[in-house]
Amino acid sequence: MLAHYLNQNLIFGVVGGIGLLLFGMKTMSEGLQKVAGDRMRKVLASLTSNRLVGSLVGLGLAAVIQSSSATTVMVVGFVNAGLMTLVQAIGVILGANIGTTVTAQLIAFKIGKLALPAIGLGVGLKFFAHRKSWAYLGEIFLGFGLLFLGLEVLQGAFEPFKGSSEFREMLLAVGDHHLLGVLIGTVITLIVQSSSATIGITIALASSGLLSFEASIALILGENIGATITANLAAVGTNLAARRTAFVHFFFNVVGVGYMLLFFSQFMHFIDSVTPGAADFVIQTQQQAVSLGGELGDKPFIARHIANTHTLFNLVNTLVFLPLVGWLARLATLLIRGHDTDPGASLRFIDHRVLNTPTVALAQARAEIRHMAQLTLEMLKETILFLRDQEEKRLPILEEKELAVDLLQKEITDFLVALGQKSISLKTSQEIVSLMQMASDLERIGDHCQNLWRLGQRQRDQRIRFSGGARGELEEMAGHCQEFLSFVVAALDRGDRTILERAEELENLVDGLEGKLRNNHIRRLNTGECGVMPGLIFIDLIHNYEKVADHTFKVAAALVGRN
Repeated sequence: MLAHYLNQNLIFGVVGGIGLLLFGMKTMSEGLQKVAGDRMRKVLASLTSNRLVGSLVGLGLAAVIQSSSATTVMVVGFVNAGLMTLVQAIGVILGANIGTTVTAQLIAFKIGKLALPAIGLGVGLKFFAHRKSWAYLGEIFLGFGLLFLGLEVLQGAFEPFKGSSEFREMLLAVGDHHLLGVLIGTVITLIVQSSSATIGITIALASSGLLSFEASIALILGENIGATITANLAAVGTNLAARRTAFVHFFFNVVGVGYMLLFFSQFMHFIDSVTPGAADFVIQTQQQAVSLGGELGDKPFIARHIANTHTLFNLVNTLVFLPLVGWLARLATLLIRGHDTDPGASLRFIDHRVLNTPTVALAQARAEIRHMAQLTLEMLKETILFLRDQEEKRLPILEEKELAVDLLQKEITDFLVALGQKSISLKTSQEIVSLMQMASDLERIGDHCQNLWRLGQRQRDQRIRFSGGARGELEEMAGHCQEFLSFVVAALDRGDRTILERAEELENLVDGLEGKLRNNHIRRLNTGECGVMPGLIFIDLIHNYEKVADHTFKVAAALVGRN
């Protein structure tokens, strides 16, 4: 009976093997992401709308970091941050589906004997290397070793099942009912959150002689659907473009599985014809076991068949849908309708779920800083208009923007603090400091805008009138502050780090103007042209304008890396 085989050793072997497999995949993927670092951001930032280029980039990234889910989550993050269009994202994800199949191809090589040396080398580099780049390389070796050790443990754990006719019949049902196999593959991948890990489990089962090639194909097709669930979960709470990107990933994998099921026999025979050896050949003699490097009952050729199935399915699916990228984008727009709301008080870009991918997290933080800077500029412009016309209707708008800037400063800072606690490079750490400084100074500009409009309210309520000369001077001061902040915000949008000289000129201009206006004010007081009460408000106004310029300069300095 099947229950006879479900002993403690088997359960521990399966659970421990899957645990080692998942932890190995995660460690290797994170190490690869750290090594790739800013290169991934630069590659993605250089993308054009060329769908072929996008697919090749996606293929390369997924091949490097060995996780289509991580690549897709990254792409959804870039779309959410406005750094990538829907059409570009679709091309990248199509390529990523091919790139991630490299894992299956590696697993199909019989290199399990290298697992322990890889773990030893990885631990040595990770804990004893002085350079971070060597420590990251250690993580890659450690993850690689754990991955293959997990596969070895799994295959050993499945050995008792070889004598179970009930278990074999259950797995034969998967081969006879392809939809059932697709469903099981989807559910398993959804549970373990890694298609590569699920494929590793499939290869372990099949190589032990417990799974037919036909059943393996059905499971592989299901695993490709399950892999899209991660991206859709990552897209929850993001903007429309990001949700559409995740939906397209799900859509073309489901459609691809659909037409592969229709041509299942032809696809299976094609894989069999291009892959050496018979997929369901079973080692039956000791001589075969020695020559093929397996054990009695093993299937020595099926691992490569499964790996090729995974690769060719995604390759064919990409070739089918690549010419239809524009159509896919229109379909996603049609099915997922709506318009992104634009409430200034809410976060637009940052998402705490991407903190484990510092490249994406930094891109989102930069985008949120640009959003905050634009909001601050709008507040300054609205403040200047209120001081000019003193229209009551402007005050609720100003108060809303001021609250929004305060919220953004807090949320951005919390996000960057959390990112700083991750394992990050020195360069990333320095950029986090610069971004936190920008958020703080933008919030201070908002505070001085609030001081300005409250002084305007006081002037209006007390019916205070400035002389013609004072009004002209305030307009001049306001104009220079607005010009300065507009210049820095535009530089933020462009990522321009050559602005410091011009920023110093503008800051010195405002500082010099404040001193000049103070002297003019004293002269008007002496001649009786200006009263004491208007004079006090005038001095406070030009002081706050000068503070706006001070903090604007600090934003410029942080942008160029001079904190």
